[in-house]
Amino acid sequence: MGSVEVAGRPIQSGRGALKGGGMHRVAILKDGSGPRKILALGAHADDIEIGSGGTILRLLEENPATEVYWVVLGASGQRRTEAVESANLFLANARRKEIVVKEFRDGYFPYIGAEIKDFFEELKRKYLPDLILTHYREDLHQDHRLVSELTWNTFRNHLILEYEIVKYDGDLGAPNFFFHLTESVARKKIQTIVECFKSQKDKNWFTEDVFSSILRLRGVESNAPDKYAEAYYCRKIVC
Repeated sequence: MGSVEVAGRPIQSGRGALKGGGMHRVAILKDGSGPRKILALGAHADDIEIGSGGTILRLLEENPATEVYWVVLGASGQRRTEAVESANLFLANARRKEIVVKEFRDGYFPYIGAEIKDFFEELKRKYLPDLILTHYREDLHQDHRLVSELTWNTFRNHLILEYEIVKYDGDLGAPNFFFHLTESVARKKIQTIVECFKSQKDKNWFTEDVFSSILRLRGVESNAPDKYAEAYYCRKIVC
């Protein structure tokens, strides 16, 4: 299980926690020996960016030695081109990057699960990450949910954070792990998504205000100093 370093102050709890020293914080990927490795997993083009784009931008800004293995499982044609363009922009500051775009059939992941499972097993042999960003286990999109299940099934001794995606299904929950973002990082995330994924511009949910609203809401929930945050579900963590 990926380890986490706790900030140097006593843990606070109860109603006074935010008034005192602020919400309790942990710091991941602190300076240490060897390169830091992040595995970012998305079922479709734009999933990683929407769910964890700000986190990735922040981590690469703060940790210049970071390398990222970026995997999109289902994208072809224009969507594939958009996915690669966007990934390159988000990973511009990475020490090393590898972008993998597969073409598993959109909407059918549970029915071709054996093929996707084989890919995950291959991925495990190739890459040993310090941090994995993947879909929320309770996501109501069947493709997203399968990716989350296979992440946990395949990587059993890693720090895994499950990101969320706003959509019609109404499956947002109560996340328990937050990455605070500066306003400039939040803006860069949103603008890059909107500019890169032009194939989605006619969808009523694919708008700057939608992306901004969830970041602002999670910022309120985590008392973010610059108002914005990305939220995750962290099921196992070792301090």
